[in-house]
Amino acid sequence: MHIPPQDDSARLAELDRLAVLDSAEEQAYDDITRMAADVCGTPIALITLVDGTRQWFKSRVGMQATQTPREHAFCAHAIQTPDQVMVVTDAQQDDRFVNNPLVTGDPNIRFYAGAPLVTTSGQALGTVCVIDTEPRDIDAAQLETLQFMAQQVVVMLEERARKR
Repeated sequence: MHIPPQDDSARLAELDRLAVLDSAEEQAYDDITRMAADVCGTPIALITLVDGTRQWFKSRVGMQATQTPREHAFCAHAIQTPDQVMVVTDAQQDDRFVNNPLVTGDPNIRFYAGAPLVTTSGQALGTVCVIDTEPRDIDAAQLETLQFMAQQVVVMLEERARKR
């Protein structure tokens, strides 16, 4: 079970300020998601935002769902350590996720890597993440690229909010 961080109210306020939840698909975000899947060689890539009860997908490749409950979200764990990419090489061997419905059922997650989306105010709102149905690893160049993509998504989100 996921325990929200103590500063979740500030994080949620930042998410509200950006006013991106439940917004329409946008090509620029979809381009980053496709690049993430391509660079990491995964069938699934997402740009996620974690609110109080769910993780919502701003962009997605290889997944039909548009959101999942927060308590099942790998990304809710990833935002707990905003300064690093969270990597799960085999979810069936990880005590945090072995009984997770996203592991035991559709989409059958085995591998996950998520780079937190950290705003200029220091709030981790979600991730750029890649997912596979097979156990695997990720190399240093792929990790760095995911981090760059996450930084670019934050720039886009903050610029989008400024233009409103």
